Amino acid sequence: MSEGLVLVVEDDPAIADLVARYLRRDGFGVRVEADGAAGLTAVRRQRPVAVVLDVGLPSMDGIEVCRTLRADGDWTPVLFVTARDDEVDRVLGLELGADDYVTKPFSPRELVARVRTVLRRGTVTTSVLEVGRTRVDVTQRRAWADGAEVALTSTEFELLAALMRRPRQVFERAQLLSAVWGYQVTGTRTVDVHVAQLRAKLGDASPIRTVRGVGYAADPS
Repeated sequence: MSEGLVLVVEDDPAIADLVARYLRRDGFGVRVEADGAAGLTAVRRQRPVAVVLDVGLPSMDGIEVCRTLRADGDWTPVLFVTARDDEVDRVLGLELGADDYVTKPFSPRELVARVRTVLRRGTVTTSVLEVGRTRVDVTQRRAWADGAEVALTSTEFELLAALMRRPRQVFERAQLLSAVWGYQVTGTRTVDVHVAQLRAKLGDASPIRTVRGVGYAADPS
């Protein structure tokens, strides 16, 4: 049985073929597109469970594809593939609503593992969590701030839920990286960017408190 369709948008045929082979080997269905515009159309028509999206694409780059999807209210998990190994591109991608990224050259096994990690975030089955003026339903993957529903990416939702499951507990950034992303990465900027995005979306109702020099906690007060 297929694990679902993953859309791979990559203009390098060798990389696209390698990623597709490993995804199929792991039980996924795969569709490959070679440019951004075709990839955007495929997301809308095929409804994949996840998108592996190269940043440097012809006709429409990966950043613009992701921006357009999120502006349309489409929160299909997106994993960026980029040759630009610098913090600006990483932060930009995460702020646009990307769920993860890998930098070329990468291990195809690691990429498949990261796709699975992103998808596992959608299988949590627990009750409604409420901390202060923020509420999440992890079964339906929905969040509310001051009674108004807030659209979150898969990663933003999982980070918020991880904090809210243990109110007042202080999490180090490394703990959050392990709990939410499911693997270790170099540096903790990823956590900080996602927290900043959550605070922007939740507004004054955000329960997330910074513990200077340590990490973050969900505070009911």
